[in-house]
Amino acid sequence: MSPHPWVEGIPASAFQWIFQRTVSGGHDRGGHGSDPLRKAHHMLTRLGRLAVRRSRAVLIGALLVFLGLAAYGAGAQGDLDLARWSAPGTESVRAGDVLREEFGTGNPNLALLVTARDGDVDSARTRGAARALVQEVAKAPLVTDVTSYWDARSPALRATDGRRALVLVRLEGGATEAREQLATLSPRLARTTPELTVQVGGQEEISRQVGEQARTDFLRAELFALPAVVLLLILVYRRTTAALLTVGVGLLSALGTLAGLRAIAQFTEVSTFAANLALVLGLGLGVDYSLFMISRYREERAAGHAQPDAVVRATAVAGRTVMFSGVTVAVSLCALLVFPFFFLSSFAYAGVLVVLTAVTGAAVLLPAALARWGHRVERPTAPASGFWHRTAIAAMRRPLLAGAGVLTVLLLAASPLLGLRFGLPDERTLPEGTSSRTTSEIVHEEFPAEPTDMIQVVLTKPLTNPADTRAYAAELSRIPGVFQVDAPSGAYRDGKRAGEPGQDRLTAPDGRVRLALVPTQGAMYGDVPALVDRVRDTPAPADVLVGGYPGETTDFRSTLLDRLPLAAALVLGATYLILFLMTGSVLLSVKATVLNLLSLSVMFGCLVWVFQDGNLSGVLGFTPTGSIEPSIPVLMFCVAYGLSMDYEVFLLSRVKEEYDRTGDTERAVGEGIRRSAPLITAAAGILAVSFLSYATGGVVFLKELGIGTALTILVDATLIRVVLLPVTMRLAGRANWWAPKALRRFRIREAAELGPEPEPELRREYV
Repeated sequence: MSPHPWVEGIPASAFQWIFQRTVSGGHDRGGHGSDPLRKAHHMLTRLGRLAVRRSRAVLIGALLVFLGLAAYGAGAQGDLDLARWSAPGTESVRAGDVLREEFGTGNPNLALLVTARDGDVDSARTRGAARALVQEVAKAPLVTDVTSYWDARSPALRATDGRRALVLVRLEGGATEAREQLATLSPRLARTTPELTVQVGGQEEISRQVGEQARTDFLRAELFALPAVVLLLILVYRRTTAALLTVGVGLLSALGTLAGLRAIAQFTEVSTFAANLALVLGLGLGVDYSLFMISRYREERAAGHAQPDAVVRATAVAGRTVMFSGVTVAVSLCALLVFPFFFLSSFAYAGVLVVLTAVTGAAVLLPAALARWGHRVERPTAPASGFWHRTAIAAMRRPLLAGAGVLTVLLLAASPLLGLRFGLPDERTLPEGTSSRTTSEIVHEEFPAEPTDMIQVVLTKPLTNPADTRAYAAELSRIPGVFQVDAPSGAYRDGKRAGEPGQDRLTAPDGRVRLALVPTQGAMYGDVPALVDRVRDTPAPADVLVGGYPGETTDFRSTLLDRLPLAAALVLGATYLILFLMTGSVLLSVKATVLNLLSLSVMFGCLVWVFQDGNLSGVLGFTPTGSIEPSIPVLMFCVAYGLSMDYEVFLLSRVKEEYDRTGDTERAVGEGIRRSAPLITAAAGILAVSFLSYATGGVVFLKELGIGTALTILVDATLIRVVLLPVTMRLAGRANWWAPKALRRFRIREAAELGPEPEPELRREYV
């Protein structure tokens, strides 16, 4: 029996076959006009032919898959988890483990702000009602510790005017479990009675309300973005069928990603926020790839090819570019795996799933749909010259002037980046008027210290001399920013014993002790990592572990920034390699990296100018903190870099195709921009609208993600791609296509394997 035609001629090495047919494009480089579809065993050509021949079966299968993914993915949120600001394996996490296992305590993560109705928290009437509240809270599920002013008598728990006092509560369990419990407990505890008023705050309540607000913001953004995207697509395509097919691919990608995240969550932790990113990225990449495929199909039809042939040709040529683009996005987001936080790792999972589903939808589902309904999406090709084409041609005529002008504008926009300051999150992440933010603001204004954010110091072995512990506690209390140190021997302030300790469970059964450092209000709104470092640098009578919420956020930031260079190197190195494999050029890959970094610098400059320094805060509705929480910019770097490289791949693939055909760099750039720039601009505008919808939300993190990413996309698709890219290619000339001798030989050998030996002139062009 003869072998199936699909497997005839496949090399023994599967990798070799995939590399030759996909990465190299399977080109027959026998001359300038060689047809990239000539190799009968080209994988994407075969895929396109299958989609044409079996279009009905493919579409029915896609519908069934769509319904299955929708049903399974709909329950994804119930299987996903919430995260805390902690880095596994760090000192603060080890301290928390010891506190929980040996002392039976930990960080207080819930605070009840009690206001006396008669004006004095020490009155018998208020004291009785408050103690009844404490007993009620102690019986709630997950509550393991309750410390109140009325029991501890600590001045850190009493407002300076005596009208308010605090009850500190610790809920055991993971973030998801604790916040689910708070969803019912917080409304029950918040009350006003004849004796007192109770308001709920603390880190866990703040995080819970951030999550609730974010879910509301995401839902509102998606409800706005989806119809806006459909309308924009109709305006771009001028065909409703094309718009609906494109949105269908985007929705398939989003639902497929949600289903995939739910499946992954059965084996490891996956953040709920990854599901939200999946929606906007799935829709965005589905739109990008579909735009590119449909545009190429229209070109092939306008060139006179029959509908089935046009589908196959579009799948083979545009599909290769879509695959390269998908790999760059996936690689950029996979760099998040270097961080030991499942919050960020989850976005890597989402990125890979989004790419797989979007590429599959564009390269399999869309060709089948075009095979049946392609006549409904056809439209005359773009005019011989358009705005972007004329702009690029004008820039190449005066490359130094145009390049210097645009570069100056971009560098000025990026200049605020020089003042970037990383900080830690607090209640100002939430909109004004949110209950937990209001509670925290009252504590900040009216209390001398911040007892809800204690620094926990755990001695790793028992001390035989109690005087050593007393001396150590006294020394810690002298650190600027420390209001009080609670030790088994008493409370210490300014180096002296000032009263009884304001905490319980300061001694473990084996004799080890813990010290609870209560920071001042100014310290918690200042440089918290510096305070934690001062505590860690203070000489101790034994080895200590420093934790608590300030320690956890400090270690989180430190771990994040320590791993950042590795993540950036992986993103830059991997995408450089991918671009080299696509173009065969050293210079083009370097140029693409530099231009992408330039557009990202504009994004970070915007973050500093707007969100750190507070410009436009009134218009956008947020409170500036004077710093930027680092995890969101790291996420934005990976997302925005991948999307920027996405458009680089689209444009360079078209430029290289024209150069392979003509051997004229300047003509290839102009023609590539004429054919691809309107498409890139449309895709960028639609994706920017999707991200900008997050600017209407109440959580500052989402505003940063939405505005920063949208700005990067728009700058990249206009000033970078239409001015700086053609200018740099015009100045480089034939050097654009240069490669070292070793790589040049590789490219020639690869060409020889795929077809006839290239002519000498063409060989020079490819290297």
